[in-house]
Amino acid sequence: MTKTYTHPDVLTVGVHDGWADPITDPTRIDWPTRQAAALIPFTVTDGRPVNPFAPTGIEHGRNELGHWGEAVAADALVETVDPNGCRWIVMVERADGHGWALPGGMVDPGESPTAAAVRELAEETTLDLSWADWHTTTPRYVPDPRASDEAWIVSVLSRCHLGTYHPDDRDELLPVAGADDAKDARWVHADNIWALTDHLASRYCGRIFPAHRALLTDILKHPSEA
Repeated sequence: MTKTYTHPDVLTVGVHDGWADPITDPTRIDWPTRQAAALIPFTVTDGRPVNPFAPTGIEHGRNELGHWGEAVAADALVETVDPNGCRWIVMVERADGHGWALPGGMVDPGESPTAAAVRELAEETTLDLSWADWHTTTPRYVPDPRASDEAWIVSVLSRCHLGTYHPDDRDELLPVAGADDAKDARWVHADNIWALTDHLASRYCGRIFPAHRALLTDILKHPSEA
């Protein structure tokens, strides 16, 4: 097990582009303020944050994440149903090689998770659903492969349903295209986690982003709500 690791990009590109904390010593961070704002409570030991779902395999450092402690991500679940009652959702192929995921990203300061989900959806798939009826779910920890025992992600899922589309009227299945940091974007068959896994493997030789597998398994247990 690697005891200490922080990817070099965190300390260079991450700090330069603003997505990483410039502070390299976590004991210098104002932890009471971050703990008060946390969506999932966590403790601090000897000035270092403790992932509430540790161990991750990396005890110290930030692995590939930029933010010490909890970082909040927003994910978008867009659903539609075909005339046979089959559910389809929008997913993106991540450019970092971690697989297929729900469109999403980090919540900007002062931004709501729902607004962030809608923004990230548009940025990664070119699909603008700012007009849609969105429902935001309870924050949950996600086992992101880029996390460590001192840097982790809590995700807030926002979802919307576009109703039933008819294959004879292609305009009703809104077009998507991979953009920004998404290599590709597609509507994928997702009646349940097994249908989704098979569709990604057979059509795109793809796999589900590990951080989203448990989330999707849970969400897809329930019938699609038109």
